[in-house]
Amino acid sequence: MQDSAPYTAILPAPFGALGVRIADGKLRGLEFLPPGTRPMASEHPIARRVAEEMEAYYADPGHAFHLPLEPLGTPFRQRVWNALLAIPAGQTRSYGYIARELGSAPRAVGQAVGDNPLPIVIPCHRVIAADGGLGGFNHSRTGYSQDIKRWLLRHEHVLPMNAA
Repeated sequence: MQDSAPYTAILPAPFGALGVRIADGKLRGLEFLPPGTRPMASEHPIARRVAEEMEAYYADPGHAFHLPLEPLGTPFRQRVWNALLAIPAGQTRSYGYIARELGSAPRAVGQAVGDNPLPIVIPCHRVIAADGGLGGFNHSRTGYSQDIKRWLLRHEHVLPMNAA
């Protein structure tokens, strides 16, 4: 479920920028924005915490996020996103693995992973295809989204070998 609220802040990122949405004092959305997007600072205390935590992650791929989160989604999506939070930095899981863990189908898990409103913080980039390939990212299998997934997995030193 995508929140239609305007961005509270736009943060620079090594791969472009991140649009930050905050509501009721909680992080509700992060959206990948293309390179060249101008940053937009915010005095909101949660936006500042998000900026600090993202910088900590860029400096240390093992950084654990400690932010107040409120991703909006169905109970099933919430279960999938909670499963993603259990994937440690430096590791990956397949869509099928998560599906088996939740007693669901890989395609349904893939849809929920693609609908993740808090990428990076809820580490959907750590979910890969059963054959070790990248799989999708942000509902895309090509282009800018895949470039971001490659960057994140390289940053965490876990890029699958057969993912060019």
